[in-house]
Amino acid sequence: MVKKWISVILSAALIGGLTAGCGQAEQKTETEQNTGLANTELVDSAIEHAKTVEDSGGYVYTGEAPVTKDGGSIRILAQTSNYTNVDITKAPIVLKVFEEAGVEPDWDLIDYDDYEAEASKVISSGDTDADIIKIPDSDPNQDYIKSGLFVPLDEFFDYMPNFTRWLSENPVEKAELTAEDGHIYYVAGINVADDYQPCLMYNQVWLDKAGIKAPQTLDEFVQMLRCFKENDMNGNGDTDDEIPMSVMEEFLPYMFGPAFGLDLVSGFQADKDGKVTYAYADGENYKKYLEFLNGLYREGLLEKDYASLDRDGVIDRISKDLTGVAFDFSWAMSMMYSNVLPYYDGTEATAFVGVAPLKGESEGFYVGRNSLAGRFGVSTKSQQIELAVKFLDYSMSGHCQDYYQWGIKGESYIENADGSREYTEQGNDNDWLQQFGINPSFVFPAFQSVEATDILVADWHAKINRQLRAYIRDPWPEIYSTSKESDTVNLYLPDIQTKAADSAKGFITGTMDIEKDYEGYLTGLKEAGLDDVIAVRQAQYERYLKALQSN
Repeated sequence: MVKKWISVILSAALIGGLTAGCGQAEQKTETEQNTGLANTELVDSAIEHAKTVEDSGGYVYTGEAPVTKDGGSIRILAQTSNYTNVDITKAPIVLKVFEEAGVEPDWDLIDYDDYEAEASKVISSGDTDADIIKIPDSDPNQDYIKSGLFVPLDEFFDYMPNFTRWLSENPVEKAELTAEDGHIYYVAGINVADDYQPCLMYNQVWLDKAGIKAPQTLDEFVQMLRCFKENDMNGNGDTDDEIPMSVMEEFLPYMFGPAFGLDLVSGFQADKDGKVTYAYADGENYKKYLEFLNGLYREGLLEKDYASLDRDGVIDRISKDLTGVAFDFSWAMSMMYSNVLPYYDGTEATAFVGVAPLKGESEGFYVGRNSLAGRFGVSTKSQQIELAVKFLDYSMSGHCQDYYQWGIKGESYIENADGSREYTEQGNDNDWLQQFGINPSFVFPAFQSVEATDILVADWHAKINRQLRAYIRDPWPEIYSTSKESDTVNLYLPDIQTKAADSAKGFITGTMDIEKDYEGYLTGLKEAGLDDVIAVRQAQYERYLKALQSN
């Protein structure tokens, strides 16, 4: 229900942003200065140039392949796959899109792990000749937009029938993509927001061996961990090699925050009266959260090196049957965790099984995701903006999304007589499917598909995903900031988040004393500008509520 209101909310936020900017002379950002032109000059020049370029022969692109009869190449600045054994530039799905479009790819790829930092530098400096650029983040403060680095796509909607159709069918996402100046600059991929989200998982074999059911409360959870720690759960004769819980540091807020009534994933939250607070500065509940984790740490139920644990480490432990609890994106349930267990036979009884969130003094929940994923824009420096706009439109079409979600008929999937689909034997091999180019969100605006994922995972896994939907809560809504609000958030929030993260580790491990140091921690957040940031979030949330009431 909340998601249906977001377009109204964002519209109000945009109006507020435009009003706040009236009569105020703004200085150019460093990015604008580096480009050598003011944003309006860049954009106007790019549009004028694009409108002088026409395909020969009067060919008109209608949303279907090819995008041009003249051929040519499109240079794309994007990122490599997060699978080290995947060369996305050679993936058949990706090549198929270019082949049908009638253009050649010209890649400028940055390593997946380095993309946000490195691409930001390249884009901000203007040191790229790419036609289409994958934005390294969501451009939350519209820095790239205000610097005139990207073409306002709505000026070229005559060339974007697929995108305009999609926007008309998705008003919420349209509003989220609409910038403060009323233009739309980016085409975005789409996440599954309520499905296959991070969740708690238990080794079902260990639970059955212990003769217990999946815990529902924090107290029951602690008792289960103690049982796993003190007994020979893997049956190898050694009662000291069991690791009760293997959870990466980044997932602790997801896993335990809700049981204390805290959305530590979003950070900001509002109570029933509409008062906005910062969850990491909650004087009572966040302190209880830290005390709980410190208790797990002192008892050896949260391992000493939890902060350095990565996904490969979790998978390694599961493959050796050393751990009974994990927390990760639901995708890992059957695709990365259960399938490495030495006794997994494809059934739920031998798997790492997703369960409902834990309860504490508050009912548990899982935090979902905003639906918009990777954004792509067309550079104002491109010498072929019209072609780039057409290709970007084609790359996000329903026809191409079918490729991204299923691959190529007869190779990665087959279609049954009743119209249903299933992956081939090769398609069921995740490594092969990744190399084939499934969900190429690193280079194209790809939409995730629940249907395709349901078929790819084990049947029991898809069933559990449907059950867990009931526990998903929308994250803090995305509301565009005014320029003044952006300045405040940019000035203070990074330092606040760093202080919160560093202190959390100190309180959990005991290097900071919760009883002695907690008030000082809260004072430190205030001194770092927290009150000013909360005032911004409060104003944004009040715009949100006003929009809801007027709907």
